Amino acid sequence: MLQNATALSEIVLDETDMSSITITPSHWSNWSFSFSLVTLSLVYTRISGNLTSHIFCLPNLYELNLSENSNIQVHVPKLNCSTSLNFLDLSGCQFSGSQIPSSFSNLTHLTSLYLTGSESNGSIPSWLSNLQHLTHLDLSFNRFSGSIPSFFSNISHLTHLDLSYNGFNGQFPKELGQLTKLQTLILAGNNLGGKLLLSSLANLTQISQLDCSHNKFQGPLPKKTTGFSSLTELILNDNLLNETIPSWCFSLPFLTSLDLSNNQFAGNISAISSHSLQSLYLCGNKLQGNIPESLFNLVNLTYLCLSSGNWSYSLHLPLFSKLQNLEVLSLSGFNSLLLDSRTNSSYNRFSNLEALQLVQIDLTNFSKISWKFPKLQILELSENKLEGKIPKWIHDSHSLEFLELSQNQLSSIGQFPWYQLVYLDLSFNLLTDDNISFLCNATSLQIINLSHNKFRSTIPQCVANLSYLIVLDLQTNKFHGTLPSNFSRNLKTLNLNGNQLEGHLPRSLSNCKDLMDLNLGDNQIEDTFPHWLQSWNLEILVLRSNKFYGPIVSFKTKDVFPSLIIFDISSNKFSDQLPKSYIKGFQAMKSVVGAEVQSSFYYIQSGYGFIRGSIDLEYDDSVTATMKGLRTNLEKIPNVFVSIDLSNNRFEGEIPDDFGELHALISLNLSHNSLTGPVPHSLGNLTNLESLDLSSNLLTGKILAELTNLNFLEVLNLSSNHLEGSIPRGKQFDTFSNDSYEENMGLCGFPLSIECNNNVPQQQYPSSEAEDKFGFGWKPVAIGYACGMVFGIGLGCCVFSIGKPQWLVIIFGGKRIKRRSRGNRRARTT
Repeated sequence: MLQNATALSEIVLDETDMSSITITPSHWSNWSFSFSLVTLSLVYTRISGNLTSHIFCLPNLYELNLSENSNIQVHVPKLNCSTSLNFLDLSGCQFSGSQIPSSFSNLTHLTSLYLTGSESNGSIPSWLSNLQHLTHLDLSFNRFSGSIPSFFSNISHLTHLDLSYNGFNGQFPKELGQLTKLQTLILAGNNLGGKLLLSSLANLTQISQLDCSHNKFQGPLPKKTTGFSSLTELILNDNLLNETIPSWCFSLPFLTSLDLSNNQFAGNISAISSHSLQSLYLCGNKLQGNIPESLFNLVNLTYLCLSSGNWSYSLHLPLFSKLQNLEVLSLSGFNSLLLDSRTNSSYNRFSNLEALQLVQIDLTNFSKISWKFPKLQILELSENKLEGKIPKWIHDSHSLEFLELSQNQLSSIGQFPWYQLVYLDLSFNLLTDDNISFLCNATSLQIINLSHNKFRSTIPQCVANLSYLIVLDLQTNKFHGTLPSNFSRNLKTLNLNGNQLEGHLPRSLSNCKDLMDLNLGDNQIEDTFPHWLQSWNLEILVLRSNKFYGPIVSFKTKDVFPSLIIFDISSNKFSDQLPKSYIKGFQAMKSVVGAEVQSSFYYIQSGYGFIRGSIDLEYDDSVTATMKGLRTNLEKIPNVFVSIDLSNNRFEGEIPDDFGELHALISLNLSHNSLTGPVPHSLGNLTNLESLDLSSNLLTGKILAELTNLNFLEVLNLSSNHLEGSIPRGKQFDTFSNDSYEENMGLCGFPLSIECNNNVPQQQYPSSEAEDKFGFGWKPVAIGYACGMVFGIGLGCCVFSIGKPQWLVIIFGGKRIKRRSRGNRRARTT
């Protein structure tokens, strides 16, 4: 089609469905002879193919944008042509071998290079310094590591440098201070540490955006600094910065956004003279004292977050109504919130406020609020002391879409006028409403969290059927009856743990293809194992403490539960062999999460969060699990918590070797079954294991020395089995007590008091104390015992030969001797 377009100079196809089009190297070659293409933009077009040197050799091509086409593979081993390419954006494309082709060093005319999200790794290639005309360089969201190279200082024309969300470490790159034309510097989301050397950027007089957030910078900010007169955005949140906030941060003349949240700053807030401020985030620090009066003169302020933990005075909420442009307000950590009006009545209206967050301020009398919130969409009043019914002013906020009132003492919802509601969290209250069918008219609801209350009704079918429902969390209530017959096809989390539900699992759950978290533990559901779940992308499956029964049947499916990381079917009546075919399919349990992810505390979230300014409303999946022998409630589940609990069932047979392939396992509990055979050698491969419980089974053989390689093992329970031999020594095994091995008659060695003799418990004989007590040992007893047997046998023979005493003879098989009558006896004597 394009071969005949000889006069075509520009092709722009954005967000077009071209999923059926494959671009081959011959296409690029043909285009180069067909027309003088200057601009080629195929953004989000979903084309695929192998991008080779032909496309870069189009003689007049000035701008090439193929971003967000993840099916394009870039492999350019050589560039032997002259090219005039000035703008190149391959963001989201994939490089062969995850390396930026070194042939790109020949693109010497480039001024803009965007390679964000291309999954490149290793160090940044040094040949980038050859691109002397670069002004914009974006390498964000890749996997580069090591220190930030100093050769960036040689690219003297750079105005925009984005290295965010990689794996860079080391110190702050002070060499970047030589880039005097730099206007934007973004280093967020790395592992950079040490002091934040802002003084090294004093020569960057044109810099307007500086973002060093989400790193590990520590220590104080400099008391004085120069060179930031043009700064409009200073983003330093989520570091380890401390001491007081220097006054220059609040006096930069053109500053519109200041984010110092989630650090360790302390002390008072200085007077604020940056009147152009639109966003001010100081939450998550240790600030104290009074809020400066100058704050209420910031007429352009739109986003304000002062949530902290050390405010020592009461806050007058009406004062903030003076900030008429305020859209997001987040306050927490104050002693109390005063609601009396201290301003002119004309200010008692938050005309533009869309999001209000008041957390941990001992709020009790919120029913007295008389202000108007005509545009309020997000309201969070969690972790307070709110009692009784939800008050009228909240009912009158008809524009609400996100309502978060968790961790209070509310007893009734009352009216429910928020039919456009998307997010509802009333968890951890005292709600006792007999029916929750009032939710049925809120057809936009996506997240419902009513957990940890006292609801007593059945679960209405109309709630389960809500079209957009993603999360339904009703755990720890008193819901009864059977489960609804149908659920929303969009459902990702269904948590009904800790209720009184009964009956069977509805087979319609198989239609919920996106389900990630299914938690039905601690109910009275009676059914066989739901084998029809096995094709789902479940991450959490909890059927604990119900009445499930029978064998775990598996159909011949290649990957069963490939995404599962928590599998808990304990305390049921499952029987037969352990589900070997399922264990083979647990692909997610075989891959260990990298250290960089573990250190970042990622949590399982099947629902998604809603963020507006500093207010982040997220639904975090939760679970009750037996960890290291203790029942533990995890309100957030780290994605490294990989667990299997099959305890308290009727499983039998040997433990499959396949468990040893689940390298990510943190906890394995197979206790209280009827398992036989030895402990498999493969368990020694579970080097991340922290808890292993095989107690109360029929296991035999020795405790394997391979288990001493489990360096993270904190809890081991092998008690109540038939294990034998010596207990291995070394590493973690030297820390376990007798409880780990009790009721194994054949075990010996530390920490047991039974010593080993060639790996066999020594025979226990009567102690010398017994000899001392009775005056003789076992030998005289044996002699006396033998003599007594000889004497007894002889006496027995005599008894049987003479027939007396008769009762003894009769007992041991003798014949009764008839007695003569007395009459006959008298006849003889006369």
